[in-house]
Amino acid sequence: MRFTTIFFDLDDTLYPSHVGLWNAIKARMNDYMSQRMNIPVGEIPKLREKYYLQYGTTLHGLQKHHNVDVQDYLAYVHDLPLADYLTPDPALRSIIASLPTRNLIFTNADAAHAERVLTALNLRDLFTAIVDVNAIEPYCKPMPESFAIAMKAAGETDPSRCLMIDDLARTTRAAKQAGLSSILYGGTMVNGDADASLSDWNDLRGILERI
Repeated sequence: MRFTTIFFDLDDTLYPSHVGLWNAIKARMNDYMSQRMNIPVGEIPKLREKYYLQYGTTLHGLQKHHNVDVQDYLAYVHDLPLADYLTPDPALRSIIASLPTRNLIFTNADAAHAERVLTALNLRDLFTAIVDVNAIEPYCKPMPESFAIAMKAAGETDPSRCLMIDDLARTTRAAKQAGLSSILYGGTMVNGDADASLSDWNDLRGILERI
């Protein structure tokens, strides 16, 4: 295997999307914009889509155009009972623990949320660091600058030795453009969005050997 560092996305990657946690987080985003920022409910879906496409995340759009308290927003949207959604997967733990690579979380969420999720999944000790939204400010995935910051956090200077696993094609595509390899989790590749796709974690080692 030629990789020395693997960056793992967090939400909807280290746990299945069908558990509904990410949908609950998005609902909290809507509530925050409505209740804390007084944005009309009818405008929120279109506004969130616009900010997501233009700035990478809803939060970055709110920072650009609204007087949002970033840390208050992050605390609010992630304030959910994780035990209602997440259970440890011993098989996934075994697979990640077997990797000879340096493994980091790279997420557009904040470190506090990542710590709680990893603890709920019994995976925290398998990751050497968490590169979160605060660490990459003023950028976010999929901006190219965010990958440079993540590599620096990992102590890497050669992107060809790094790999990104993410459930969003725009992130895996951006990782490739930044010189990393990438695996699209839970989706189907289109037009070279990634170097490989992954739906079963048991296939990870074989994919890593091939790409």
